[in-house]
Amino acid sequence: MIRKMIAMAGAVALSLSWAAAAEALTLSSPDVKRGATISDEQVFAGFGCTGKNISPALSWKGAPAATKSFALTVYDPNAPTGSGWWHWVVFNIPAKTTALPKNAGDLKANLMPAGVVQGRTDFGTPGYGGPCPPKGDKPHHYIFTIYALDVDHLDADANASAAYVGFNIHFHTLAKARLIGLYGR
Repeated sequence: MIRKMIAMAGAVALSLSWAAAAEALTLSSPDVKRGATISDEQVFAGFGCTGKNISPALSWKGAPAATKSFALTVYDPNAPTGSGWWHWVVFNIPAKTTALPKNAGDLKANLMPAGVVQGRTDFGTPGYGGPCPPKGDKPHHYIFTIYALDVDHLDADANASAAYVGFNIHFHTLAKARLIGLYGR
């Protein structure tokens, strides 16, 4: 009897862990494939790069029930700065939102849901700034991260540094998911 109860408890625990894994936050894109080269459409237009600087379409699912908003960052840890390079900082994305369309990172396109803030990147402006590593570097890793947050909005504006926004994201993250693309020239 005790062995049967232990076996049943183990089966229940295993099925609960599978259910939790099945509901884990995931991030995907039709434009950026995991571990693949990012296309010229998403590459920065400037600093010697000749891309189109169009942010990729992104979608996510499996957010925790307690999620009150989302934040999104794109970060290059390989940039030769000593601190990496922030390419996109987006926050106050409503909890009901599960996708951003292609080119949502262009402020003039007005494709973001109401209330969303696109923070200042290391290019010095808000909005999407695509990959543009130095010529000759090995391909850089561009880490797209969606964060499920426990607050409706972060206390920051479009002029806040990426580090300040990241600090606030850190203390309110319920779950996160990453998608990594590569680019070199």
